[in-house]
Amino acid sequence: MEHESTRVALVTGASRGCGRGIATVLGQAGWLVYLTGRSVRGQPSTLDRPGTIQDTADEVTARGGTGIPVRCDHTDDAQVTAVFERIAREQGRLDLLVNNAWSGYEISPDPALSFWEIEWRHWDLMFTGGLRATAFASRLAAPVLIEAGRGLIVNITWVLDRPHGHAFYEVVKNGTNKLTGQFADDLRPHGVACVAVSPGWMRLERMNLTQQQRAMTESAEFPGLAVLALADDDQVLAKSGGVYTTPALAREYGFTDVDGSQQSAFWDRHWAGLPG
Repeated sequence: MEHESTRVALVTGASRGCGRGIATVLGQAGWLVYLTGRSVRGQPSTLDRPGTIQDTADEVTARGGTGIPVRCDHTDDAQVTAVFERIAREQGRLDLLVNNAWSGYEISPDPALSFWEIEWRHWDLMFTGGLRATAFASRLAAPVLIEAGRGLIVNITWVLDRPHGHAFYEVVKNGTNKLTGQFADDLRPHGVACVAVSPGWMRLERMNLTQQQRAMTESAEFPGLAVLALADDDQVLAKSGGVYTTPALAREYGFTDVDGSQQSAFWDRHWAGLPG
């Protein structure tokens, strides 16, 4: 990646959680970060959760970067198109797109439910606000990145090494991973990379965790450090199309979570007993 001028990123779904963690890490590295979300100050937030795009933008700026909040519902193509038009108008470049927007937890995904028992609205939430949102934002970013002959798209996903138990979630995340590979094939000749990053169990807002549970988790900034490491890697094109866990990237690039660890107890337990 080039470093001669301020690098520009778009992180979708950055009001809280993983998106906020990624945006703030990029801000600490001096990036200019556009961040989108539906939660804005003075209005009801998703599921009444704390955090707004303005809060995240303020933290990005406080850490040394430049945070620019843009209210955007990623199920609305016109709103998403307007975000990319604004970035082109104001910056004339885009170096990194992080597809983190997700619309699935308005209904708690119950792995005990068989597919015919799941509320049908859950399908539309996950596909439209998750998989389709990733595809549409990538479609708009691709021409900008191709024109520059460099850049990176990161899709936030989940590594489905074993059944998750929720049929719709399984299909969406497998679809995300498949899209990543196809995007990578199409973008590779143009010098643009696309990878998928799978966080583990993250400590997020309003999670009332026991001390034992906290030991199982990673911070929301851990995937941000993974994204930053990939964006800083001049050879990232060699990874294009791959799906990588946060601890795998931590070991390769040598970064640690805020508590100094490179792998949470969640990942230790998650991979235990798996073949290979």
